[in-house]
Amino acid sequence: MTATAQPATQRRPAAKSARRRAREFALQGLYEWIVGGGEPALIEAHMREQDGFGKCDSAHFDALLHGCVAHAAALDAVLARHADRKTSELSPIEHAALLIGAYELQYCADIPYKVAINEAVELAKRFGGTDGHKYVNGVLDKTAAELRPGEVQAARGVPRSRPA
Repeated sequence: MTATAQPATQRRPAAKSARRRAREFALQGLYEWIVGGGEPALIEAHMREQDGFGKCDSAHFDALLHGCVAHAAALDAVLARHADRKTSELSPIEHAALLIGAYELQYCADIPYKVAINEAVELAKRFGGTDGHKYVNGVLDKTAAELRPGEVQAARGVPRSRPA
């Protein structure tokens, strides 16, 4: 081993991407909105003051925070078709992660559906309860099949049905 190489157990974790940081700040802002019902502009200002905000993709943060708030009723309606309870009965962290995942599935076509789901699951793992990430994964997997059927079918190797 060279002097500069480190054993695998001592390596630093990979740096977070600017998009992941944006999702984390958006999750925190949505949590604040869900729990306290604050004004999105004030929540945005509060999030922008947090340590490390400068390292995030601020445009994606803005899209997520304001998009999820603006489309919350429509996103909740989509999620409700695949959840076993009302979103108002979910933990605020799971609800916020589901909103972010559903928003990206619905409005961010440049983000592959698997990435949108995985990122929401990672948010639930980092900030949520013990098994909340499993719930988020299951709901968003079904949501993706509804919102992006062609992409999901192609990834799963399911042939598309042809018109008669």
